[in-house]
Amino acid sequence: MSIEDENESDRKLLIAVDFGTTFSGVAWAQTRRPDVQTIIIQWPETANGGLEGVSSDKVPTELRYEGGQCHWGFQVDDFGSRHQWFKLDLDPSQPRGVSDLSRQFPDQHALPPSYTASAEKLCTDYLTALRTHTEQVLKHKLPQSVLRSTPIEYIITVPAVWSDTAQAKTRACAENAGMGKALQIISEPEAAAIYALHAMDPHSIQVGDTFVLCDAGGGTVDLISYTVSALKPILQVEEAAMGSGRICGSTFLNRIFQHFLVEKLGLNEEWDDEVVEDAMKRFELVTKKVFRGELNEEYVIPVPGLADDPSQGVRRGKFRMTGTEVSKIFEPVVAEVVALVRGQIAATNKKVNAVLMVGGFGQNAYLRETIRASIDPSIEVMQPPNGWTAVVRGALMKGLSKLAPTTERVKVQSRSARKHYGTEIMSKYDSAKHAKSSSFWDEYDGESKVYDMSWFITKGSPVTEDKAFVKHYHKVWKVAEGPRQSVAQDILMYEDPHDTGAPVYKDGGVGRDGGGVKHLARLTADLSCIPTGELERRRGKDGRDYYVVYYDIEMTYYSACTKYALVYKGVRYDSVSAEYV
Repeated sequence: MSIEDENESDRKLLIAVDFGTTFSGVAWAQTRRPDVQTIIIQWPETANGGLEGVSSDKVPTELRYEGGQCHWGFQVDDFGSRHQWFKLDLDPSQPRGVSDLSRQFPDQHALPPSYTASAEKLCTDYLTALRTHTEQVLKHKLPQSVLRSTPIEYIITVPAVWSDTAQAKTRACAENAGMGKALQIISEPEAAAIYALHAMDPHSIQVGDTFVLCDAGGGTVDLISYTVSALKPILQVEEAAMGSGRICGSTFLNRIFQHFLVEKLGLNEEWDDEVVEDAMKRFELVTKKVFRGELNEEYVIPVPGLADDPSQGVRRGKFRMTGTEVSKIFEPVVAEVVALVRGQIAATNKKVNAVLMVGGFGQNAYLRETIRASIDPSIEVMQPPNGWTAVVRGALMKGLSKLAPTTERVKVQSRSARKHYGTEIMSKYDSAKHAKSSSFWDEYDGESKVYDMSWFITKGSPVTEDKAFVKHYHKVWKVAEGPRQSVAQDILMYEDPHDTGAPVYKDGGVGRDGGGVKHLARLTADLSCIPTGELERRRGKDGRDYYVVYYDIEMTYYSACTKYALVYKGVRYDSVSAEYV
C-alpha cells in the first residue's frame, strides 16, 4: 500500500521539536506527504506581535515572567533577568552540568531555576509556548479540514546520556505542555547523524567507513561515532564509540567577549547597556562568524556614544579589535571542543574517515579549521548543509520512518551500551566465582546457592533497536506458604566508571550500600487472578511440594530509551521505559 493510498485513520501530522539548551527548533510533515518537510522560521518578537516578528531557523530557549505574562524566545530581550539553560536542570546527575567555562563566565542576567520556578515548570511553560505557536502557524499553512481530521503526533529530542529520571521528566513536561501521550523520544546526536549522513554524497560512502559527528551548539557540545555497515537497500550504521559531551558551546564566546569589553572599556563615562547591546550584536552576527584566525586583521565593533580614545582603540563610536584579541576569546572554548573531538576519534579504535560538524557552533569556520589542524590530516572535517537544524530534521526523518517505513533512508542498526544492565537472581554456588560466605543451602534443589547478578547486557556491548531479546527466569516457593499474589523483578544498572567490569554481586563486594549498582525499575506480574490449580507444582529435594513460576524478562532497545516487560504465560506485565543504554 502506498503512502498516498493509506487510510484516513493512518494519516498523521508529525511535529519534531529540538528542545535545545540555548536554542530550540521545530519541523513538521504529514505522513501522506513525507517528502515535504518544513522548518518553522517565523517567531513572535513581542508579547502581542502575532505569529511573526523574527525570521530564524531556531528560537532562543529563554523565559521571563513579567506582569503575569510568560514571555519566551525572541520576546525576551537582552536586558534584565531571564531564565535560560533550564533544560539541563532536568538531569542534575550529569557530570557535564557544570564546566570550568560556566564557572568562569556565568551569564550575569540568568536566574537560577529554583529562584521563581522549578526546572519542570520552566520546561513545561516553554514547551507550551512552543507548541501553541507551532499549532497557530499550522492553521495558516494547512486547510482547517486537514487539521480537524489529522491526528498530531509529537517527537522531542533528548541528550543521549539523559538518565531515566530526566527522560521521564522531559516526557512529563511535554505531555503537560499539550504534546499528547503518543510522544516519540529520540536522542539528539543520533537524530543529527541521521540527517548528516543522509545529506552526504552517497557515492562517497563505503561499507566500513567511520564518521565522528560533532554537534556543537550554543550551550553543549555532543559527539558520537558511527561505522557504515550496509549501503542497500538503505544506509545502515553501527555505533563505533559511546558518545561524549560537555558544556562548552558558542554562548561562552559571547560571555568571554562581554567580559573582555567590560575590562577594556567599562570605565568610560558614557558606558551603558546600549553600548553593550550594540557591541554584542555585532560580535554575535558578524565578528564571531567571519573570524578565521587571521591575527593581523582588525574587527570593527560599534560602541555608540563613547568618546574618542586612541589609547583604547575607540574612534567615532567604533572600537577596533585585533585578530590576536579575538583569537584569545576563541581559545578556551575551541580548546575544549578540540579535546572532545580528539577523544572521540581515539575512542573508536578505528580509522576515522571524517568529522561531521553540525549545530550552530559547528558551522563556525575558525572551529572547523582548528579541528582540521589538530587531527590526522587524512580525516576530513565537513559541515553538512543545514547544520544548525540537523537535529530537528533528523528527528523528523526518524519519526516519519516509524509511521511510514518506506521513507526510511538511514538506520542506526546498533548502539554501544553505556552501562551494565541486569537483575539479581539465585544461582548455583561456584567456588571459582563466589565467596563461600555468601552461600546458603537451597532446600528445593538440595545444593548451595548464592544471590548474584545476571547481567542482560554489559557496557560497550552492541545493542539493536526494535528487536526484543529475552532472558528466562523462575521463582520457587513452598506450597505450604500459599499462592503468591504477584512476582516481581528489579532491573538494576551499574555505571562502571573505571571500566573494571560488571560486579558479581549486587553490593559489588563493597557493602550494603549497593557498591554503585543502582535500582532502575521494578517489573511486576499480578498472579492473584490465576487459580491455584493452574500454578505448576514440583517436589523438591527435601520432599516438600513447591510452586514454580517460569517467566521471561523481555528487553527492547530504542533511540533514547529501553523498554522492559515481564512475560508470564504469554502475557506482558508492567512494560516500563528506562534510560538510554
